[in-house]
Amino acid sequence: MNIDDMVLVSIDDHVVEPPDMFRDHVPAGLADQAPHVVTNDQGVDEWIYQGRVTGVSGLNAVVSWPAEEWGLDPAGFAEMRPGAYDIHDRVRDMDRNGILASMCFPTFAGFSAGHLNHYKTDTTVVMIQAYNNWHIDEWAGTYPGRFIPLALLPTWDPQLMVNEIRRVAAKGCRAVSLPELPHLEKLPSYHDLDFWGPVFQALSDHGLVMCLHIGTGFGALKLAPDAPIDNMIILAAQISSLSAQDLLWGPAMRTYPQLKFAFSEGGIGWIPFYLDRCDRHYTNQRWLRRDFGGKLPSEVFREHALACYVTDPTSLRLRREIGIDNIAWECDYPHSDSIWPTAPEFVHDELTNAGATDAEIDKITWQNACRFFNWDPFVELPKPRATVGALRATATDVDTAIRSRKEWARLYAERQSV
Repeated sequence: MNIDDMVLVSIDDHVVEPPDMFRDHVPAGLADQAPHVVTNDQGVDEWIYQGRVTGVSGLNAVVSWPAEEWGLDPAGFAEMRPGAYDIHDRVRDMDRNGILASMCFPTFAGFSAGHLNHYKTDTTVVMIQAYNNWHIDEWAGTYPGRFIPLALLPTWDPQLMVNEIRRVAAKGCRAVSLPELPHLEKLPSYHDLDFWGPVFQALSDHGLVMCLHIGTGFGALKLAPDAPIDNMIILAAQISSLSAQDLLWGPAMRTYPQLKFAFSEGGIGWIPFYLDRCDRHYTNQRWLRRDFGGKLPSEVFREHALACYVTDPTSLRLRREIGIDNIAWECDYPHSDSIWPTAPEFVHDELTNAGATDAEIDKITWQNACRFFNWDPFVELPKPRATVGALRATATDVDTAIRSRKEWARLYAERQSV
């Protein structure tokens, strides 16, 4: 396949929420209680909600930083590439990277709204609704067809979650972000259908995908107290298998045939061993009397799951064993492991080196994701204008320079003074 003819849809990127995001989406009477950004005495921008502080940057939003500065959280908006938080710059960066569409996970709010849901109040429900309205109507809505909308939920109450699922589905939302292992957040586990059953049913009824992004389940890793942070970062993807276990061997996948799960940024390397192990256990331990409806656990998993990866050169050689219809690529912009601005070349080389055919490349780079999220990628941009080559042709002037934090801060100050 010619690189310029590829179509790229990334189903895991991130937005660093701009400081004015709540301005037009919170009722006037609650405006003073909305999350807001302050700059502390050390010059660091921080989000504050109900007195609780959350950093602006979350996880190393460092696209276009020199490598020696990776791993340092930006002090704030000034030290980031504007595409991290500005919708217009984001789309320009997507064009330069040949990416047609993106799904953007939260930053300050937490992947499953944990930084908001810490306060289980009616006010928090309003703030989650405001977040979703901003994300769907403003962030995604400014450039129709370029973003797959994703919503947050008030996870402490099933009926509140059902209400919000119905509301955001009517607004065109395609997915919600939920915790990998809710029991770590002192919620009932996914084995508890009294709590999660109405939510699973609502997601099934409205065709919304349940996204489980790595990071919410870090608490499952009982690492050595003196271990370096590398241990947590490298092992994060293994938590996806723990989440899959609760959903596959619990009642979720076997009770709700239309329920769909995306293991966001979980990679695909864990899947071959995990599914082989599941099938072996099922056939070898029949005395446990597990019921998968006459199917193997691996078959049920493939009916429900989408596995999402940034780079996985070895495991891509097992793409057919994993399930060629169950794999989707992601860019992870603007984090340090994202592939920008050379995603097309990187993805093309990785897939062709794995022996993928043109048809398989299309499945992994856009078709599987679009089918799974029930999203037509060519409604706004017809396919001839949605390819890598066509998008890049509109963005030849995008600056791809690597700059230090200090340089980005200088440019930010210049922009603010205009």
